[in-house]
Amino acid sequence: MTVVETAEAPQVSLDSSGGVAHRYALALYEYAEEKSVLPEVLDQVRALRKLVAESTTLRDFLADQSLDSRQAGQGLEAVLKAQGFSDTILRFAGVIARNRRVARLDDILGAVLALDAKRRGETVAEVRSAQPLSAAQRSALQTRLAEAGYARVSMIERVEPELIGGLVVQIGAKLFDTSIRGRLTRIQNAMKGAA
Repeated sequence: MTVVETAEAPQVSLDSSGGVAHRYALALYEYAEEKSVLPEVLDQVRALRKLVAESTTLRDFLADQSLDSRQAGQGLEAVLKAQGFSDTILRFAGVIARNRRVARLDDILGAVLALDAKRRGETVAEVRSAQPLSAAQRSALQTRLAEAGYARVSMIERVEPELIGGLVVQIGAKLFDTSIRGRLTRIQNAMKGAA
């Protein structure tokens, strides 16, 4: 895999100390710590992120702006109950729905995992791919990150079909973009400069 570092690295919302996702993540994290259920909550956060990544239907539902907060809450609650999520996650999802933040659910869950990694002294790498990573791809990426000097890395994965293929990996302010969309953008910018 060829890794290209670009200069146009946007700030990652997962690291932001004042962003919406961070505030919700901090609330869930501290609640789970207080109730001594943090390991279980973190496992369920990972499971819910995986469910969102693998289900186009769920992602479309979360992005549907035509639903009011009640409909979004009821739909999300039905999905979570059917999948066996805990009352803590159900109540948390209810708060997110009531506050009209369902579209940000994946960001919030990623921020929970980033917060946990940061508290454990790990570097957080946001990995965006067109399709969910396989175990072999995840392992190869961990190896490449270790070779690049990032030994203790926690990967927060996000599926973005619009990338077409390849990966975008962001660690702090560094952005490594091997996506097809990124390559096309760089080609387009080079062509504009040549004209």
